[in-house]
Parts: sequence; C-alpha cells; structure tokens
Amino acid sequence: MRVTETEMTKALRDWYDRYARTMPWRTGPAEKLAGTRPDPYSVWLSEVMLQQTTVAAVKKYHDRFVALWPSVADLAAAEDSEVMAEWAGLGYYARARNLLKCARAVVADHGGRFPDTHDALIALPGIGPYTAAAIAAIAFDRAETVVDGNVERVMSRLFDVATPLPAAKPELTAHAARLTPRDRPGDHAQAVMDLGATICTPRNPACGICPLRDPCLARQRGTQGERPVKAPKKAKPQRRGYAYVGRRADGAWLMETRPDKGLLGGMLGFPGSDWTQAPEPAPPAPADWREAGEAVHVFTHFALTLTVMVAELPPTNPERGHFVAAEAFRPAALPTLMRKVHDVATPHLAVERPGAAG
Repeated sequence: MRVTETEMTKALRDWYDRYARTMPWRTGPAEKLAGTRPDPYSVWLSEVMLQQTTVAAVKKYHDRFVALWPSVADLAAAEDSEVMAEWAGLGYYARARNLLKCARAVVADHGGRFPDTHDALIALPGIGPYTAAAIAAIAFDRAETVVDGNVERVMSRLFDVATPLPAAKPELTAHAARLTPRDRPGDHAQAVMDLGATICTPRNPACGICPLRDPCLARQRGTQGERPVKAPKKAKPQRRGYAYVGRRADGAWLMETRPDKGLLGGMLGFPGSDWTQAPEPAPPAPADWREAGEAVHVFTHFALTLTVMVAELPPTNPERGHFVAAEAFRPAALPTLMRKVHDVATPHLAVERPGAAG
C-alpha cells in the first residue's frame, strides 16, 4: 500500500515528538504546547555556528556566547577582538565577522529584533538561503524548506535518488519541499535533520527503527548504502608557508592580527609568509631563526604545511606584529592552525622568566 506524503510527514513528526534531540537552542514539543517559542537570537547563533561544524562542537560555543552576550544587542556592542577570540577553534572565521555584521544590522535596521520572513532574513549579512530558511522555520514556524546534508541524505534514500551530488540538490530540495507541512514546519525541519543525524546515518543506517522504513524506496531496493551518490572528490591543492614564533626573555609572544579579508581574517596569530607552492621566507624581526618542525592543516579548498621557525627575540620593536605579554596570551584564543604552530614551537623556545630560579 502506498504511503502518502502527508502520512510520511505525520509519522516523522510523531517520531520527533518522542525522540527529539535536546539542544540548548531548541524549544521542545512540550514547551511549545505550553506557549514557549524558540529564541530567534539563539536559533540564528546556532545555525551560523553549525555551518561546517558538528553539533557536539557547537554546543559549548553556543552556550558560552549566550552567557557572554545574552542578546543580539549585547553581541552587536561587543569588541570585535573579543568575539573573534571566543570563536577560535570553530574555524571558517568569515562566519564570525559576518556574525558581528549581522548582529549590528539587526540592531540598527530592525530595532534589535530578527525579521521573521525568509526574504528579510536573507538580506542580512552572512545569512544565505539555507540559514534564512532554517531561522524562518524553526524560530517563526514559517513553511520554509530546510535542506542540509542530513536532509539530502534522507531524501536521497527515501526517494532512491541515483543522481550524484551536487547535481542532485534541486531534485532533493523538491522532494523535501513536498514533505514540508504548513503545520509545525519548524519541528518538521528539525525532525528530518535529527533523523539523518541519528538513524539515517552516512554509514550503517538503522533502517529497522526508522519511522519512514516502509515508504523508503532505497530500503525496499537495498540501495540505502549507495545513497546519496557523490561525485568523486578532486585532490586538494598543496600549499606551503612559514610561521614565525618568537618570544622575548620576559615571556612575551610576538603576534599579529591577520587582515580582515581572507582566511583567518581578523584573527590573532603568529607572523608568517604568504601561502603558496613556493613561499619566500618573511621573518618579522631580525633574530637567529631556526626550524622547529612543521604544522599541517587542511582547509576547505587546499592543504597547508607551515614550516615553523622559532627565535628568542630582543626587547626591541619588531618590523611586523606586536608583543603580547605572557599573562595575557591564551593559546585557546588562537585559531586551530595557530594552535598547531604553537604546539610545534613551544618545546623549542627556552625563555627565562623574570624571577625564575637560577
């Protein structure tokens, strides 16, 4: 017997009401029945953080941001450097810069309240089609189609879509749109994402306990392990560079703030060279620089290997960068790449701290 789209949507919603994941930015089904609505600020914050990042990693960052800046107005008034430091470790740092731009636009143009429609949301800095749809659906119960990687996987299996990604995206979005109800669309969007994250997983999906196991065409045909089909990945280009880690005798570190545009834009880090296939050395100060090892990091579009150079520096002004006192230096506030550089360099820097026993 054919299961209708309405029946699939109901089965999924009933499953979500029982098994929804608990998230700090969510309002559970019981809370909604009591009249509590999701906080648009919290939803927006989580959606921006979740781009290219796992739920497990995002939870602590979300909670820390909300504790430090409880409202969008608080975040809009924050110092850029403080926000960038708290973002360190989440990666894709353009998101942090756009986070501030968006918060300030919401305060300046919308009186500190997030707009509740897709078109108004997508006009804000850093909010693309997916994020606008997610906020509109989850925070304001707009009947928007929300499609992330989890949703694509569920749709590809439910309708046994053999077209490879990314070419299959329009087809998968169309399937998701037909299933999106006008009643509780926010819960529906989160239900599909939860299903993909917990049951319809990339490997070894738990089809036996899936609420959509009966209508799932891939399960019927035994192709669930082959869906979604993905086009072969291209090999990442390789780039190299130099990173210079220097300390004064008092323990201060030589640091610089990267340009606002580009990778790690606006972030504090160690001075370095350009990242190319054949980089030129670019020491930030005259010193006896020596090689400590290499730090390897993979970005979205290329892999980077940095040769880490270390030196003990004199108490004079460097040609580039500025010194950060030892007590003010927090490795945790550095982006992941720079933390790797720090870890490589530290064992090779013997700094005599004032007052140390001789």
